[in-house]
Amino acid sequence: MTDKKAFFACVRGKVQGVGFRYSALREAERLRLKGFVRNVSNGDVEVWAEGIAEKLAIFQKWLKKGPALCRVDSVDIEETNPRSYTSFTVEP
Repeated sequence: MTDKKAFFACVRGKVQGVGFRYSALREAERLRLKGFVRNVSNGDVEVWAEGIAEKLAIFQKWLKKGPALCRVDSVDIEETNPRSYTSFTVEP
């Protein structure tokens, strides 16, 4: 039995143009999470992730730090219902 959960996050700060999305992709794949990451026109990054609760908690902690070149000012996280994504993708 799996404890599948999901969350939607909005990451604010210097998170575009610093490799944030592709670093998030690698981290999500490492954790075997599904969902997506995408840039938003206002400079934020949105993340949808679903998987085992313990892995999601690790990913949330990673989102609050991000890759080396970024600066995360805040992360708003909203728990939601899984949508049964089959992979983790970078969306335009």
